[in-house]
Amino acid sequence: MTTTYAVLLRGINVGGNRKVPMADLRELLTGLGHGDVRTYLNSGNAVFSSETRDEDQLAAGVEEAIVARFGFTVDCLVRGAAYLRAVTDGCPFPAAGLQGKQLHVTYFSGPVDAGRFAAIDQQAYLPEEFRLGDRALYLYAPDGLGRSKLAVALNRPAVNKGVTGTSRNWNTVLRLAEMTGG
Repeated sequence: MTTTYAVLLRGINVGGNRKVPMADLRELLTGLGHGDVRTYLNSGNAVFSSETRDEDQLAAGVEEAIVARFGFTVDCLVRGAAYLRAVTDGCPFPAAGLQGKQLHVTYFSGPVDAGRFAAIDQQAYLPEEFRLGDRALYLYAPDGLGRSKLAVALNRPAVNKGVTGTSRNWNTVLRLAEMTGG
């Protein structure tokens, strides 16, 4: 039985660096034996089906293939359709009333707890806010991610130590859930 997954590549095709053309990514995923491969946008989002059930194993396979094909390392996270739907359903902000650029989800490689973010004084960043899921962080940034001071604080090395994270705007979060059938 196959499961549909999204793979999220961190930090590719930004400013002309670490280029991974989406056609090449589709070819790479197909070459790894995955089916129904599709990409979304040019920022490292792909959907595929696989009989493998281990998300970490799938991510490691994609990371190894990227090094072999492109010669550089890219952190990858793989998430199944059910998890992607749980993230959309669990949004603590009124997503329907917001623009996609105002709401973001950072997917993490493992669970995150409130202690990791305890040094961040949320009151100092209002009206920006964040809330935690199990392996996800929801960020409300009314002026967008590029102008968010809270996003900068959330991306400090001390906060992210030991986990890999990659962010997507709400439109992409919804689209990936839709594409996986979640």
